[in-house]
Amino acid sequence: MSTLRPILGRRIAAASLLVLAPVLTACGFNAQTDAVYQSSTGVNARTGQVWVLNATVVTGTDGEGTFAGTLVNQSRTKSAQLVSVSGDTGAATVVVPPASPVNLATKGQIRISDPAIKPGAYVKLTLQFDNGQSTDLNVPVVSNTGDFAEVPVSGGAADSTDAG
Repeated sequence: MSTLRPILGRRIAAASLLVLAPVLTACGFNAQTDAVYQSSTGVNARTGQVWVLNATVVTGTDGEGTFAGTLVNQSRTKSAQLVSVSGDTGAATVVVPPASPVNLATKGQIRISDPAIKPGAYVKLTLQFDNGQSTDLNVPVVSNTGDFAEVPVSGGAADSTDAG
């Protein structure tokens, strides 16, 4: 009878390990906390020489808005130039110096016109750069309130304060 107890104990231990194995292996790799987290409203495109970060269209009037976001040049030696954005009404060009970011929200130099522009919607945009890079984005449209209240949304800074 005394030889039966060690065998029974081993079997209980083995059965316990089999039950606990799936639970213990769930604590391993590819946990949700290891995933990339984007805490911003806009979308990111980290491809090519110029990364596009937190891209949004800020609107005060349906059908038109300001393209806002940050362009980050990954090259340490070559400037890049944003030459067009689909729907751009002003054909503004933006130079992005080597290894530097450019925030497009502060000046509001890229105006977009598209019937799809309404707060809560998305608009498809293509950013074209002088180096041949073309970046397609499905960009969220937000209202010029809250975090986006300072983004110019009409003809210029003077127009954005014009009441009438």
